[in-house]
Amino acid sequence: MDLSLTGDKKRPRRSSRARAPTTVGSFQHDILCIIFSFLDCFDLASCSVVCKSWSTIINNSKLLQFFYRKKWQTGLLGSSNRSKECPEESWKDYLEEMAVERHRLALQEGRIRVDHLRGHSVGGEQCRTKMGLLLTGVGDKVVMRLWSLESYKCVGQYPIPDRVRLVDFDFDESKIVGLVGTRICIWRQNGISRIFPSHEGTFSKGLCMRYCDPEAVVGCEDGTVRVFDMYSRKCSQIIRAHEGPVKCLCLSDDQLILSGSSLGGVTLSALSSGERVVKLRSQDSSGIKTLCFNPCSHQVFAGTATGYGLCWDLRMGLLWKTRVSQNSVYSMQHQRNDASTLAVGGIDGVLRLLNQNTGEVISRCILDGYLSPNSQNTIGATQRTRGRRLSEDTAIDSILRSCRPPITCLAVGMKKVITTHNSKYIRIWKFD
Repeated sequence: MDLSLTGDKKRPRRSSRARAPTTVGSFQHDILCIIFSFLDCFDLASCSVVCKSWSTIINNSKLLQFFYRKKWQTGLLGSSNRSKECPEESWKDYLEEMAVERHRLALQEGRIRVDHLRGHSVGGEQCRTKMGLLLTGVGDKVVMRLWSLESYKCVGQYPIPDRVRLVDFDFDESKIVGLVGTRICIWRQNGISRIFPSHEGTFSKGLCMRYCDPEAVVGCEDGTVRVFDMYSRKCSQIIRAHEGPVKCLCLSDDQLILSGSSLGGVTLSALSSGERVVKLRSQDSSGIKTLCFNPCSHQVFAGTATGYGLCWDLRMGLLWKTRVSQNSVYSMQHQRNDASTLAVGGIDGVLRLLNQNTGEVISRCILDGYLSPNSQNTIGATQRTRGRRLSEDTAIDSILRSCRPPITCLAVGMKKVITTHNSKYIRIWKFD
C-alpha cells in the first residue's frame, strides 16, 4: 500500500478568473490589519497564537508595527523600561513576552470558568492541542475528533480501523498519527487513513507515542524506544532505553528523545544516532507516569505513580522534588515558551498549578457547580459551570468526587487548560 505523503499529480492550468481569490485574500488581510490595530498589546499577543495565518499577519505586518511603534513612543504600551525607539527585530519577541505574562497572571490569579464539551459517546482519555485545535480520543475505540477551541465545532472525525484500541496519538498541520494496537496509522486532515504494513508496523506492545515529522517514536513494553520513518514506512532505529516498560515519551526541538519507565528513571537519547545520552536520576524509584520538556529553560518535568513531581535542569541536575498529590500524577504540561507555570493533573481530580522553578504549588482548582440534567446529550453540546480555587488548608478527601473527577490527561493553551477524565465530557478551564 502506498503511504506517500506527497502527491505528484500536476495541477491543472488555472484560468484568469482563478486569480480572483488572491485579491479577496489581500482584501481580508488589510481588514484584519485594521481590526488588529484597535487592540491593545495583550489582546494582540493573544490573537497571534490563535492560528498560523493570524500569527503571520501580526508578525509581518508593517502597518501594525507602525501603529504600535507610535503607541510605544507615546507611552501607551506602559513599559517601565522602554527605550524611545521600538526596534523592529524585537517586535515578535515583545508580543510573545506579553502573551506569556498575561497567561501566567490569568492562571495564577484569574477567575475560572469551565466549559463541558460532550466529546465522545463513551469516553475520552487523552487530548492534544496545537494551533487553536484540540484532538481527543482513545476511550471509545471508534473515533478521534478534532475540535476548534474557539467555537467548539467538530472540524474532523477519524475512525479507528477495525475498532482496535487506540493507544496514543499526535498531530500536526496536515495529518494525525496514531498508535493503533501494534501498528502506526496515519490520517490525513481530509479523513483518509493509511496503515503501516504488518511486516514493518508490528512490534512489541506499544504503550505511548510521540510524533515529530517525519518520525513517530513509540515507547514499548520491552523497554525499547522504536523510531518509525513516516515516508520510508520503516523502523529506522531501536533504542534500548530502559530495563522496564516505557510509559511516557517527550521529544525536544533539538532531536532528543526523553523517555520514562514504570521502574523509575528518565533517559535522554539522541534521535539522530539512537545513542543513550544520559539518565536522569532521583531518589524516588516509583514509576514515571508523565513527562514534559521546556526548551526555554532546559528543564524536564516528570510525574510519578506515588504523586511526586520532579524537575531536572539538563545543565545542572535535579532542581526540585515535590509531593504534589497523595495519588498518582497522570499528566503535566505547560504553555509553549512559558517558563513560569506548570499544570498538573492526576487521579485525585485536582488541577494544580506549580511554579516551574521551585515546584511550589501555587493554586489548586476544582469544579464548582453541577451540569444540568436537561441539557442536550448530543456530541458537541456544551454547558458552562464555574471553577474555584482551594485554600491551603482544604482537605482533598472532603470534596465530592463529582467536583474532582480523575484527570487522565491535560493540555495547556493560552489562558486555558483542557482536561480529559475517561468520560463523555472534555473540560476546558478558562482563566480570565
